[in-house]
Amino acid sequence: MSEATTPGRKGNLAGSARKLKDNAADWHNFIQKWERLNDDGSTIATKIVNLGLSKKSSNESNVVMEGDSSQTGSLSEISLKQSNQELEEECNKLQDVVDKMANILSKMEKMVLAERGICALEAFQYGEKGKPAPLFHTWSTQQFAEVSSKLYESYKQELALKQTILQELAHTVNTDLTMVYLSSWQYQPYIEDSGKLLLESLLLETGHRSL
Repeated sequence: MSEATTPGRKGNLAGSARKLKDNAADWHNFIQKWERLNDDGSTIATKIVNLGLSKKSSNESNVVMEGDSSQTGSLSEISLKQSNQELEEECNKLQDVVDKMANILSKMEKMVLAERGICALEAFQYGEKGKPAPLFHTWSTQQFAEVSSKLYESYKQELALKQTILQELAHTVNTDLTMVYLSSWQYQPYIEDSGKLLLESLLLETGHRSL
């Protein structure tokens, strides 16, 4: 992330301004980590779907071949056991991804609460409208809190969707539905382009991006 110097008239940042600027950098870093986890999860989810389809195909073949020798049946049982074990391993990997995403969301929530606390402090010191002069370029402290809240809510909804996908993906026998789950994981419907714009605006306002 490119770092731009804060306007000279601000001097060394301290207190609320320092906290808000640090939070902006944290938002950027957390979202980058989330995107990497999303890519990892997408790869794992694809494996789970392929394993599920292979298992379904194998089961259908076994029904057709019913009545064949016991040796064939024994080999099928071994293959099924291996397939189930591999499927369980991939599901555990996807669970780990979702757990890491939940940890990121928890840190996002702490930032939101901290910024609401800053707003409450300013309201106490300066009245309902808060500090008269902006801490950086144009934003009021309340705007920082609102942007953080919007970002947090979108990732909160996205995590809930991913938790649903995690629970359903390996057990869904409908091929069309598994494709919907895969697509939903990859394209993250609750994280819209407007969220990316909010993040860039936040980085610009705090001097992390050059104007």
